[in-house]
Amino acid sequence: MITIIDYGMVNLRSVQKGFEKMGYVAEVTRDAGRIEAAAGVVLPGVGAFGACMDGLAGCGLVDTVYRVVEQGTPLLGICVGMQILFSESVEFGRVRGLDILKGQVVRFDPATLDGGKIPHMGWNQLHIKRCAPHLDGIPDGAAVYFVHSYYPVPNDAEVIATTTDYGGTEFVSSVWWRNIFATQFHPEKSQAIGLRILANFGRLVMENHSGLQTLDPRP
Repeated sequence: MITIIDYGMVNLRSVQKGFEKMGYVAEVTRDAGRIEAAAGVVLPGVGAFGACMDGLAGCGLVDTVYRVVEQGTPLLGICVGMQILFSESVEFGRVRGLDILKGQVVRFDPATLDGGKIPHMGWNQLHIKRCAPHLDGIPDGAAVYFVHSYYPVPNDAEVIATTTDYGGTEFVSSVWWRNIFATQFHPEKSQAIGLRILANFGRLVMENHSGLQTLDPRP
């Protein structure tokens, strides 16, 4: 089972339908026990960074995300769900994130964008920097769908999986670190390319889960 964390911030049905279309069972839940026991977890998010952090805290799920990461469960972050994995954001002042990945979330600078508008909205290309298994079958230059005004700047460049160019600004569009893969774009809105990424995540979840079958199940 893949669980999609529901903390009151997004319409999660499109993510769930994407997994189902690729043959994977996905459940939307805010039950901490079910999330921690899941074979794979999705952390989505839209809107403001601070509001997402408040929503996660209000549902009592901050420690749940930490435990998911600590126990090695495959985790997929999407959009602001990617951003809140980082240390902080400058959106509406400095706001603390989960600090799982070190770095800051910053806003596109309109002074340096060559004709680009904020928010960055629509299709844009991925430039693959590391061959994460989540990107199997995804060609360099594949187009995916974005809606955002902010993006993460990791302290450690080694976590960068892909970058994307927008108006002359090269920003981090996905990261890969241990059991975490997270995207600034929306795979569930990215048609065949996005569905392939969801399918790759589902496959990795199954592989990881089959390798853990000899362990005692979590209560």
